[in-house]
Amino acid sequence: MPWAFGCNGAAGAVGINIEDGGGAVELHRDRVAAAREAGGRDLFVNARIDVYLFGIGEPDGRLAEVIARAGVYAEAGADGIFVPGVTDLDLLRTLVAEIPLPVNVLTGPHAPTVDELAAVGVRRVSVGTGLAQVAYAAADRAARELLATGTYAALEDALSYGDLQKLLD
Repeated sequence: MPWAFGCNGAAGAVGINIEDGGGAVELHRDRVAAAREAGGRDLFVNARIDVYLFGIGEPDGRLAEVIARAGVYAEAGADGIFVPGVTDLDLLRTLVAEIPLPVNVLTGPHAPTVDELAAVGVRRVSVGTGLAQVAYAAADRAARELLATGTYAALEDALSYGDLQKLLD
């Protein structure tokens, strides 16, 4: 499967996201170029385009803006384009067809499945802060239960200490 997974340096791969925040294209282009120069070809530079995520510009101009920015960032040395805020499969199919680099998306509840995203050409799927948000929600439920009732049922599905240590090794 043609997926790019984030790994640590010991695994032989390392990458970064550089967010444009919807700001000046030239500033982000220069950041991408600086990261490429500093990291060499061993660094995967993922240029994040925030036009859809932040609702920048008129809705009917966002597609063209993302495609234009992607071209500039590709020219500056990006290896991938990250377009958070888009999960519509038709729009993603267009982005994949028009952007010269692998397209990455941010997913979450109600988003298309990994297989559906792969079918339109998406190459990387991120859940962003979603895993941390789920963990904080579980901690919130457990704390509220403990404070309200003095019981611990919310802890029943927790990983054992030993299993958690294995994950960290």
